[in-house]
Amino acid sequence: MTRKIGFIGMGQMASALAGGFVRSGKLAPGDLFAYDISPDAAARFVGTVGGGDLCASISDVVLQAETVFLCVKPQHMGPVVAAIREIPNVDLIKKLFVSIAAGLPISYFQKALGEDLRIVRVMPNTPCLVGEAASGFSRGGDASESDAQLVKALLETVGVAFELPEKLLDAVTGLSGSGPAFVYMMIEALADGGVKMGLPRAAALSLAAQTLKGSAEMVLKTGEHPGALKDKVTSPAGTTIAGVAELESRGLRGALIAAVEAAARRSAELGR
Repeated sequence: MTRKIGFIGMGQMASALAGGFVRSGKLAPGDLFAYDISPDAAARFVGTVGGGDLCASISDVVLQAETVFLCVKPQHMGPVVAAIREIPNVDLIKKLFVSIAAGLPISYFQKALGEDLRIVRVMPNTPCLVGEAASGFSRGGDASESDAQLVKALLETVGVAFELPEKLLDAVTGLSGSGPAFVYMMIEALADGGVKMGLPRAAALSLAAQTLKGSAEMVLKTGEHPGALKDKVTSPAGTTIAGVAELESRGLRGALIAAVEAAARRSAELGR
């Protein structure tokens, strides 16, 4: 594995990724090179990672790192790629670039930095911050199979990662990128239901969150279809089937499907 990883942008997602790389043992803090215009962001990054080489400029990161993560917001990417393009005496094809900027297609970076650029586009999600990310990624330009395997190995230090065609990254955005917000709404609503039925707020919230966490683990660890697991809980004429019937009558499934579809469509619009 490459031993020199760079970060342009040192915000929460960059800190979470870098922290995962180090905690996994795949990298040491001294293998990381990073730059951010914000001293506060840089300080948080160093605190999370336990070190790292703070660079004075974007060019310093690119010159020293073998793989460069572009972790700035989409609206701030223009000046970043312009600065990279202007670095003298650097062969960009020898570098692997990884973008986590939502909505910016691979073609954006190829147009700015060269058609043969080794570029991987990643769509992570915020549970990356607690080591439980669900990420999709696509490679473009001259990015190789080994480049894809490297990115996958790094992303798996903070969760799970799937290589997919770029045309499916909008669907990833709608499902796992936006999905945490939908889940938080479900947790909040379940807790409200518990409070309505007399539970203390703190207990209701903890029970609701743990219920979703435990149920997700059941799906992942048993490999059983969610419908089969649901059936194991729904006894004839019991409490659960009464609640399931209410959810069906109010269109829970349709609402969630529509939410993913709407988020995916909006992602596609932002990328145009």
